[in-house]
Amino acid sequence: MEFDVVVVGCGPVGALTANLLGARGVRTLVVERDTAPHRQPRAFSCDDEALRIYQQAGLLTEVAGDMHQPRRAEYVNAKGRAFATIALDEVDFGLGHRPLHFFDQPRLEAALRAGFDRFPHVTLRTGVELMRLTQDEEAATVTLRDLATDEETEVRAKYVLGCDGARSTTRVAAGIALTGTSYAEPWLAVSGDVAPGAVRVPTTTFVCDWRRPAFVSPGAFDTYRLEFMLRPDEDPADMTDPGAVARLVAPYVDPDRFTVTRAIVYTFHHLVAERWRDRRVFLLGDAAHQMPPFLGQGLCSGLRDAANLTWKLALALESDAPGSLLDSYEAERRPHTEAMALTSVRLGRVFLVRDRFAAFLRDVVLRAVQTVPRVRRLVRHFEFKPLPALPDGRVMFPQPEVVVGGVRRLLDDVLGPDFAVLGPGVDGSTARDWSGPRARFLRVVAEGRPRTEDDLVDVTGELTAWFARHRTDVVVLRPDRFVHTDQVRKTQ
Repeated sequence: MEFDVVVVGCGPVGALTANLLGARGVRTLVVERDTAPHRQPRAFSCDDEALRIYQQAGLLTEVAGDMHQPRRAEYVNAKGRAFATIALDEVDFGLGHRPLHFFDQPRLEAALRAGFDRFPHVTLRTGVELMRLTQDEEAATVTLRDLATDEETEVRAKYVLGCDGARSTTRVAAGIALTGTSYAEPWLAVSGDVAPGAVRVPTTTFVCDWRRPAFVSPGAFDTYRLEFMLRPDEDPADMTDPGAVARLVAPYVDPDRFTVTRAIVYTFHHLVAERWRDRRVFLLGDAAHQMPPFLGQGLCSGLRDAANLTWKLALALESDAPGSLLDSYEAERRPHTEAMALTSVRLGRVFLVRDRFAAFLRDVVLRAVQTVPRVRRLVRHFEFKPLPALPDGRVMFPQPEVVVGGVRRLLDDVLGPDFAVLGPGVDGSTARDWSGPRARFLRVVAEGRPRTEDDLVDVTGELTAWFARHRTDVVVLRPDRFVHTDQVRKTQ
């Protein structure tokens, strides 16, 4: 077989998936119906975990260098008075990156596609669509049609990954249904470029106006994003008219110095595929799940899918990994995705109050409960966001800066793409006794303690504190940086 994996769809999730597979030596074909990266800014935000995944793909500098990092996000009432604030510049979930970033999707997709150039075993075919999909015990066969020539070709691969969005052809071909809810309220999404001095609301803001809920924020590369709920008596076609757009954006940016690049009406969904795997076919991103946008986790959830599945596929392709390894993809990812979607739905209920009296009560109650220090911290430090964790309680390992060989780096850049065994208790016998997959072994040494050139120096103290808190001196990390087991050896 010419390819191990066929990735259908080359949006951000598909392109990131192909980069992660490429970094693991997997022969990958990426097929995309469009002939160029998407030219309009649809996806807009990502979080610290997403940045860590881009980092693991070796593309952190390329995709994150010019992202906008807001210092705070505010929830304001109809009069513009804040009743809740998330102090993003005070939030650190320990993953090595800030908790919220805004990006430009066309530039992101271009950077991810350029990443393919590093791998001779990754091939991108554009202007090609999936027509048919069959499977047998050995492989899957995809029939592809070239949109320019109408010519059809067949490709055999061990696995097919559907990263082709909400209307996934892969999902339909595999006979997998969606379940959930579609929301009837239409929204107008407006993106554009702002001239210097044109911004009137410089803070990321959720406008909880019972008459017209909205979201507004500066973005990357001197852009601005605005989203407005439309009223029942408004014709969506009329609301994309330049005059209507100018009236809506005027409180937030100067319409005369705001160049609209995209104005589109959409509705959002809370949907999930009945199953995310059909033998040799897997669904990722919007093909598997769609959620309301109020937590900004749609794209991030797709990137998490890629980080979870790609190392498992690589291991299955190169060894006799147990069949349950690939089944664990959905078992591990579905609960966290559903928790994110539920939190987003709940946040939307706060955001989308449409009754004047109910909105007044909401504002009063939220201000009152935040006089309780614990509740205020919950909101201010974004603690209501579900943390990265697996159903069995395993957590994502922190990523502080460390020093190895005299060089200060983020932890994942030291660990590399494979399993890692690290801790104060790592010694020569640890590697000799290891019977698992390919791994790197590193002894963790606290700052100021005797060390060798190969030791990992915990200059921030975060790792030393983590090992003490969990009462263990050796830990195994999976390639996606979740703790592989609760502990390897307890501290005596």
